[in-house]
Amino acid sequence: MNNTWSIIPGFPSFLQEAWQKSNFSTPTAIQEQAVPVILEGKDVVAESPTGTGKTLAYLLPGLQQIDVSKKEVQLVILASSQELVMQLTEEVRIWSEGSGIGRAALIGGANMNRQLDKLKKKPHVVVGTPGRIVELIQMKKLKMHEVKIVVLDEADQLLQPEHEKAVDVIIHSTKKDRQLVVFSATLSAETENKVKERMKEGASVIRIKADEAADSSVEHAYIVCEEREKIELLRKLMNVPGLQALAFSNQIEQLNVYAAKLQFHGKPLGVLHSETTKQEREAAVKGFRNKKFPLLLATDVASRGLDIKGLTHVIQLDMPQEPRQYLHRAGRTGRAGAGGTVLSLVTRQQVEKLLSIGKKINVSFEKKRLYKGKLI
Repeated sequence: MNNTWSIIPGFPSFLQEAWQKSNFSTPTAIQEQAVPVILEGKDVVAESPTGTGKTLAYLLPGLQQIDVSKKEVQLVILASSQELVMQLTEEVRIWSEGSGIGRAALIGGANMNRQLDKLKKKPHVVVGTPGRIVELIQMKKLKMHEVKIVVLDEADQLLQPEHEKAVDVIIHSTKKDRQLVVFSATLSAETENKVKERMKEGASVIRIKADEAADSSVEHAYIVCEEREKIELLRKLMNVPGLQALAFSNQIEQLNVYAAKLQFHGKPLGVLHSETTKQEREAAVKGFRNKKFPLLLATDVASRGLDIKGLTHVIQLDMPQEPRQYLHRAGRTGRAGAGGTVLSLVTRQQVEKLLSIGKKINVSFEKKRLYKGKLI
């Protein structure tokens, strides 16, 4: 096993094997800082940009503390979207292989009887959306008395008014000595205060700055064009061999216009925004993951928690409003050390703003153009 993991003595063999299979060479900054603190039993609130390995930073110590001989739920992971719940459940499967640790995904809108069947199998780890987990607690089907750790993944979403009450019911259903572990890509002062109110004295706050997390394997580039030329440029980019791109726009209407024009030109793609239905969303993500089409058009909110392996490009059709938004988008590619390109389509007037964002987050940009189907 890689000697950098000497920071965590005595990893169980199933985790060591999973780590070797993963081809990760070294822990990321958030893993290096958070894992030992969580193993100490402290409550933790951590902020680290998208794509920096936050899931493993709580999963490794969480799985390590599960007692397989106890047929009770011991680790509860909360996420705000069904998509993220399914992703996290898959991570639990990968990292707990050969350990005897059982898992269950519990999401609103899914068949209740099937979920009750999952609970009858006595899982050790439950990953779910707050509303459904509260339903099952209130039905007395989900017992929380042996829970050692409650994780809030993307806490800024989970502590929004629509989820906050349910999150509190879940926290209060556990014993006082359990750990509360909170992770987020962006942590506002308001969210941090809300989190600390729910934690024990002496909670650890871990912040990984953008420049610590910035990944040198990701290229940052821009193309200068007129606003009206962006759609044609995007159409040409879709012909770049091997392209798998997530393209961001700030406006739903704008995304729909792009989608309609590209589909008119016979270009297959997926669309994700707050007005797409659950079925449309699932079809879009599945088709994109299976490489049936090279482009997924999305708003920032719709793409939260989306982890797509092999994403080659993030394309910005609109300027991000602030450095954090740029980092959040950029973090979708180049995950866990893989390469990738963040390409911003900007007008002449927007170049200066983009470069000033770059200075704030320690990113330098290369000016490019599209020539004969290649970025040069």
